[in-house]
Amino acid sequence: MFLTHLECPRCRATHPADRQQNLCPCGSPLLARYDLAAVAAAVTPDTIRTRPANLWRYGELLPVEDPANAPTLGEGWTPLTAATRYGRRIGVRRLMVKDEGLLPTGSFKARGAAVGVARARELGVTHVAMPTNGNAGAAWATYAARAGLRSTIAMPLGAPLITRQECLAAGADLRLVDGLISDAGKQIAALLAEDATIFDASTLKEPYRVEGKKTMGLEIVEQLGWRVPDVIIYPTGGGVGLIGIAKAIAELRALGWIGEKHPRLVAVQSSGCAPIVRAFAAGESRAQPWIDAHTVAFGITVPSPIGDELILDAVRASGGTALAVDDDELLRDLRDFAHDEGLLLCPEGAAGLTAARKLHTTGWLSAEDEVVVLNTGAGLKYPDLL
Repeated sequence: MFLTHLECPRCRATHPADRQQNLCPCGSPLLARYDLAAVAAAVTPDTIRTRPANLWRYGELLPVEDPANAPTLGEGWTPLTAATRYGRRIGVRRLMVKDEGLLPTGSFKARGAAVGVARARELGVTHVAMPTNGNAGAAWATYAARAGLRSTIAMPLGAPLITRQECLAAGADLRLVDGLISDAGKQIAALLAEDATIFDASTLKEPYRVEGKKTMGLEIVEQLGWRVPDVIIYPTGGGVGLIGIAKAIAELRALGWIGEKHPRLVAVQSSGCAPIVRAFAAGESRAQPWIDAHTVAFGITVPSPIGDELILDAVRASGGTALAVDDDELLRDLRDFAHDEGLLLCPEGAAGLTAARKLHTTGWLSAEDEVVVLNTGAGLKYPDLL
């Protein structure tokens, strides 16, 4: 394992990686750091190409001592599919969709759960707890069961029903909350105050979920022949995947495996819950909580993301942007994409399509830009949406 330490991106304090960690004392999430010179000496892209098609092929850039002992369900290496017909419809000819709906538990959350649970088990954790909008809880409950850990999941009543059923099937202690994910977070905080043996696996409150999500960026680059696209569009709630993709690009550049080009990162939110978009437009470094959050894209209903600084920094550093889309727009694009391409996206993924269409209309995207949209989950999890 090439993991060396954890670093706070806000105050630059370092923390040991050989013990259970949550936030830095300054309140910022922590990020895993690696001995990249040693990684470069140990492995090359040609070596990785020969490995099994799952996220563990990038083991040298993951925080797990022995990937062979990870509680895996075969996660990773999702397809990067050209969307030619829909791309012509919206004027973005080189449009691609990375379909995370094919992962175990039906969403990209499986990546963060696989790596986060594996590392938690190595550090002696026996019980994890977290609030969720649905898919993350389903994934962590599933991988906790796979690893022999207990899990407690707090979820809003409005979350997709299938995610509740997934938690129950995996044996989780499921707690339903009449409210938003922030209200679910309060219930988990009360539980953790009562029992110090339970590990807080909330979004970005442990440092390893982002490492699993990072593999989306690693895969995109490898699937394109070790180069980056012009633009990556990401539906942003907690923003862990966007932070992870930016981290992946930075590490690959440091390794010398790709050139200096950086994809422009686009954070897409719903007009019914857009704290990152509002902060980006105002030039602010922190996002204020969004009041009365609501959208059919339930997975991005995060009124106060703890990773707001990291999201905003990543978007701005890449020359990217942030925009909000309306529910009726994303539902129309979800339908049109399914008609054109035969693939039913989740509403969060459809928000990325709407963003691409709108950004082309304004001229921010050209017809020649190579654009990757992240479809973060299976449309089949939302049977009543259409």
